Amino acid sequence: MQWLVFVLAFPLLWVISRLPHRLFYGFSDFVFFIVYRIVGYRKEVVRSNLRLALPHKSESELKSIEVKFYKHLCDTFLEMVKTMNLSKEAVKKQYAVQNIDLLLEIEKSKSVLVVCSHYANWEWNVSINNYVQAKGYAVYQKISNKYFDQWVKNVRARWNTTLITQKQVVPTVVRNHKNNITGIFGMVSDQSPQKHLAHYWTNFMGIKVPVVNGAEIMARRMDLAVVFLKVSKVKRGFYEAEFIPITTSGANTEKNEITDTFLRLAEQQIKERPEHYLWTHRRWKHRNSAPEEFL
Repeated sequence: MQWLVFVLAFPLLWVISRLPHRLFYGFSDFVFFIVYRIVGYRKEVVRSNLRLALPHKSESELKSIEVKFYKHLCDTFLEMVKTMNLSKEAVKKQYAVQNIDLLLEIEKSKSVLVVCSHYANWEWNVSINNYVQAKGYAVYQKISNKYFDQWVKNVRARWNTTLITQKQVVPTVVRNHKNNITGIFGMVSDQSPQKHLAHYWTNFMGIKVPVVNGAEIMARRMDLAVVFLKVSKVKRGFYEAEFIPITTSGANTEKNEITDTFLRLAEQQIKERPEHYLWTHRRWKHRNSAPEEFL
């Protein structure tokens, strides 16, 4: 069944990825109409999240953000499909990296964790590996359909990126260190962890929630550098990426310092243009159940 789904879906995805710019985003407008106007995909989740995270906004402002978000969401999904036929030269035009020298300097001496949030186009973040000398890795969740999983790995490999799971990060860093190899590890770090696995609760957008702190744990134990990747949507289909250093030595940071700095940078980004954040995710679902030690 997995193979059949892949075989049926792949030709359509290929055709979409080959559409010229105007037709491609015209198709995205059609997808928006279906997803938002007809299906209403996760509308209640989005509205609840927007009210929680942006309580100072009026209902009309929240409605405007909601509509813009769904249009951006459809663009992002289709841009992920576009990746399969997007050349290195093309992605450099549509995803411009502003200060790559900062990353190039750090990678000379140690491995780097590049942390980001589900903001703008996180799918094209892996194209950064076209600029660096170090081995590039992206931490991802394995896709249940093994054929799509392998397809995604092959697509990312075109941009010098190796996909690894969360469990593979530490062994990979250790192996690279033993062989005197530096690596760039990209991690989306704003997920909501399972409640029983949460080790740290703090405010995110003014709401007490459990947060993922795996990047900090690795950085402090293995003395890795940590850099925040801020991506801005310049216009439809075009993005700019900027690196903001958090630390060049994780071992010399205080407990929760890296995590808190990341969250503040992510919050600032969301507040600037909230329509480009992933509001369909149930980010604040555990907000009323923090243990007493974190209240």
